[in-house]
Amino acid sequence: MGATVFVAGAGVISGIGNNVPECLNALKNGQTGISDIRYLPTNHRGLLPASEVKLSNPELAALSGLPPSINRTAMLSMIAAKEAWINAGTGDIPALRTGFVSASTAGGMDKTENFLIDFLKDNSKGRLRDVINHECGSITAIVADQLGIKHHVSTISTACSSSANAIIYGARLIKHNILDAVIAGGTDALTRFTLNGFNTLMILDEQYCKPFDENRKGLNLGEGAGYVVLVSEWVASLLKKDPYCSISGYCNANDAYHQTASSPDGDGPFLAMTGALKMSGLRTGDIGYINLHGTGTLNNDSSEGTAIKRLFHPHYPKMSSTKSFTGHTLGASAGVEAVFSALAVQQGLIYPNLRLQTPMAAFPFKPEVSFSKMPELRHVLSNSFGFGGNCSSLIFSKL
Repeated sequence: MGATVFVAGAGVISGIGNNVPECLNALKNGQTGISDIRYLPTNHRGLLPASEVKLSNPELAALSGLPPSINRTAMLSMIAAKEAWINAGTGDIPALRTGFVSASTAGGMDKTENFLIDFLKDNSKGRLRDVINHECGSITAIVADQLGIKHHVSTISTACSSSANAIIYGARLIKHNILDAVIAGGTDALTRFTLNGFNTLMILDEQYCKPFDENRKGLNLGEGAGYVVLVSEWVASLLKKDPYCSISGYCNANDAYHQTASSPDGDGPFLAMTGALKMSGLRTGDIGYINLHGTGTLNNDSSEGTAIKRLFHPHYPKMSSTKSFTGHTLGASAGVEAVFSALAVQQGLIYPNLRLQTPMAAFPFKPEVSFSKMPELRHVLSNSFGFGGNCSSLIFSKL
């Protein structure tokens, strides 16, 4: 097993709130962030709903302290990572070996799109400053510099499991005594590229998504950022407050089935969940709640559900998809949901799966439809499954 890795801090911004308390309040009160698109300039406005962060770029710049000319993805990252870092209190401890492992799939695409509108008409036109931070790694570097993190800076991009893999990598850096504290998670802004791409795949719902419903039609995209601060036992002992929880297990697996679809037998999700359980030394009966990947697409929910049935039958934990609140925030989703999972296990919270009306006929279980408290909750499993078959599961355990 090696050394214990603790979650000492959390930060999040999403369609349901600009920080941890606001998001938690929305989860408790069943307030979705999904609505008509307001900030993204797109022809799909009024046709395809999404869960946008409810702030304009100038407002995000003011909140993040970054210049308004920077891309939206970087501003979201800065806001959530800074909240997590301050929340952890690790900055008060001198001489720590610190790291920032951040995930993204869209990078600075929002600015690149603006550049290309002018550039494609005339290749002497367009503002080069709009593309200078296009790649995902540039965003990580900007935020790491602002936070003064120098010992290790990495970027991970493995589609929708990106943030989970960032957290796994961060945990390994601590377990192997390479770093003392790591901010790990991810960020993605809504862009025309991702909206049009998912629309071309015909997996977007024109209504508000309903994960794990028999009549689900697809997903709604979202945007945001979520980070946890992972620390070693030594650092945890120096902090002024108790950590949220520990990360007791994790696993990254790949079913190598299809470029975008999940295996109908749920092989990837099954391998990821099984591997995380094995590492944690827990049995299936120890898991009290699953934060489902639960995108709302026909294939994805069916694959995840099949894997859960294979692994947990006949005794199922409580479960829900918080993407019914935040939409699918792509590379940020596992970071956002890691924050929600850490809060769930710390406070004994079970989040609702919004808009679920008809449970899937293929499965003998159904997600929770109302918020509840579960004081005896000890272990939370969080799933994140991406394109290319890249599947990751994390287990958060009560202290």
